[in-house]
Amino acid sequence: MGLKSGKKRGKREIAPDEILIDSTNISSFNTDQMEGRLEKPISRSTLYFLVGSAVIIFAVYLFQAWNMQVVNGNSYMTRSQNNLLRPVPIFAGRGVIYDRNGIALAWNAPSSNLTATSSATSSSIFTEDPVAKREYASSTGLAHVLGYVQYPSKDSNGFYYQEDFQGVDGVEKYYNAQLQGDNGSRLIEVDAHGHVVSQNVIKPPVQGENITLSIDSRVQSALYHNLEDIATRVGFAGGAGVIMDVHSGEVIAMTSYPEYSPQVMSDKSDSKAVNAYVNDNVNLPFLDRAVDGLYTPGSIVKPYMAMGVLTEGVIDPSTVIVTTGSISLPNPYDSTKSTVFRDWKNLGALDLRHAIAMSSDAYFYIVGGGYKDQKGLGIANIDKYLSMFGFGSAIPASFFTGTRPGTIPTPAWKKATFGEDWFLGDTYHTSIGQYGFQVTPVQVVRAVASIANSGILLVPTIMKSDASSATSSTTSSATSSAPNIQKIIDLPQKNFQIVREGMRLGTMQGTSVALNVPFAHLAGKSGTAELGVSKDKVNSWITGFWPYENPKYAFAVTLEKGSVHNLIGAAAAMRQQLDWMHNNTPEYFSTN
Repeated sequence: MGLKSGKKRGKREIAPDEILIDSTNISSFNTDQMEGRLEKPISRSTLYFLVGSAVIIFAVYLFQAWNMQVVNGNSYMTRSQNNLLRPVPIFAGRGVIYDRNGIALAWNAPSSNLTATSSATSSSIFTEDPVAKREYASSTGLAHVLGYVQYPSKDSNGFYYQEDFQGVDGVEKYYNAQLQGDNGSRLIEVDAHGHVVSQNVIKPPVQGENITLSIDSRVQSALYHNLEDIATRVGFAGGAGVIMDVHSGEVIAMTSYPEYSPQVMSDKSDSKAVNAYVNDNVNLPFLDRAVDGLYTPGSIVKPYMAMGVLTEGVIDPSTVIVTTGSISLPNPYDSTKSTVFRDWKNLGALDLRHAIAMSSDAYFYIVGGGYKDQKGLGIANIDKYLSMFGFGSAIPASFFTGTRPGTIPTPAWKKATFGEDWFLGDTYHTSIGQYGFQVTPVQVVRAVASIANSGILLVPTIMKSDASSATSSTTSSATSSAPNIQKIIDLPQKNFQIVREGMRLGTMQGTSVALNVPFAHLAGKSGTAELGVSKDKVNSWITGFWPYENPKYAFAVTLEKGSVHNLIGAAAAMRQQLDWMHNNTPEYFSTN
């Protein structure tokens, strides 16, 4: 029994607690250092948890590696290459804009904000090619013709969403396709620190075309200053002026007062000035009054009325009508009252030539609408003949595309606008360019030119026909050597001559006498259009051509919203212009 028991005990393991069960009673153990404490093994559940966690983490890493390398490998490779190979635009030089004498009006200058990389070396830091700054001539009066540009633009990540200059107004907008050229591109390899490793031009830029305008910047700036001078001195709100060659249609000067600065609007560096322009609802500096300004013409329509009167045989040009300062009609609603239509002055007996020269309202009331025994042209024919000279319709496709057509008042127009019937008094008012009549200065100048050139209605152009005289050999394909004729006004040549004689008489002894200069013979027609119900404001007009004997240049000048009591107006501005041109650009008065 004892041997059996001993064998069993010999196989039994001794547990640690059997040995150390009383170790806490041993004073020499330092229990703070773990001496004499019982240690237990880590449980299996803990081991399973740790192993499981490691397996899960490894599986996640393995999945992500598979996803990046196999599933999205091509995408990440492309992104990696894009980070190394960076395409950069090489901005094309925008075409230079010259005036007719080869004077640069808009050109490119080095940017002061960006510096180009001069060479590609491993030590250089990546910089992109600079965007050239658009510079404009400091001469005033050019803003609405030239317009301005918007520069190429980047997003917040530094990538260009607009890589080209964009013309916003004027020539910069209309001829944007020719001026902007074609940007090039280069591929730059950079390292992770932005250092250039290599670069290569993969597409060279193509310079934009240069453009030579018909505008004479000297004459245009002078015209602007003369408009500004008269407007500020006597209180007009604004004005516009156009001078045009009556044979080619080339515009020598076309300006609008007030204007904005193309430099300020392009650079956008002076936010205060930009905001002042944008928020100016009084002076309207962005309104191109020469092209888009609609104005009541007043008496400047009388030469075209005269063409209709002569052609329809309403009156013989030598027949005299005695005017007494007004005409009156019975009031259709009250037989005891009359409606009076007044002239600006009692001008007495007048034939057609003197009626044009003296700008008689009463004469044109009578021949326009008829009075007593004298028949009139009638509103249908008034609309017909004034339409022949381009009034009431937009100018055909050209730089002036989009200009407003204006209005010739007619019974249909009145019914559509006011829902009212047409009366004889409406015909009288239309005969002298009042009521709902509206025209633009550029419409007027080509109508005057068609009187001067005996019936050729031109489409005005701001492109010089012989643009090869520009400084650069690169010229615009928009240039044309032939005038753009809209139509031939098929009316008797003798009638054109009679009207020209009346306009010449106007500068010698009539309402256009301010243009009776000693250095040239001019023919002119003035106009004063009353505005509003109170008629305390007026538009002042002067139109005409020179030289009378062999017409070459036509002009139209208007000053808007001045006091009805002003004795100085558009004729004074044009006289100052003529004097300036005689002294500074006498070639415009040469008889050759």
